[in-house]
Amino acid sequence: MCEQNKNCAECGRLLTNKKHECNKPYCANCKQNMEIGLLCYMATLKNELPRSDNVLFVFYDFQTTQDKKVSDSATLHVPNLVCLRQFSTQCEMSTDINEDCELCGKRKHSFWDDPIGDLISYLCEPRQRSARSWL
Repeated sequence: MCEQNKNCAECGRLLTNKKHECNKPYCANCKQNMEIGLLCYMATLKNELPRSDNVLFVFYDFQTTQDKKVSDSATLHVPNLVCLRQFSTQCEMSTDINEDCELCGKRKHSFWDDPIGDLISYLCEPRQRSARSWL
């Protein structure tokens, strides 16, 4: 092998990062060596606010019914309402939630007919005023 590429003396694997552990492949999602067979599907969240003033923060809450039994000890939560509130760095200090914001528009929404579908549709709408949304 050349100077740039080296193999581990114990397991023989090509050393691609400084955090090598034998029989523990490096996961690009969580940035850690993981046991073989453990799969990461999402990157871990960083505990820091975005660095832009062009951000929309969205908070939502589902109201559900529990009329449908799925077993003797469990019921199914069926959403019948979702309430959403949003703010940007421009209006976050405003105490009147009914007051529209120049950056994020209407700050309060409710979805009744198809709560989940309507929420997803709303969140997927293109937004020219806000670069990113945080849920």
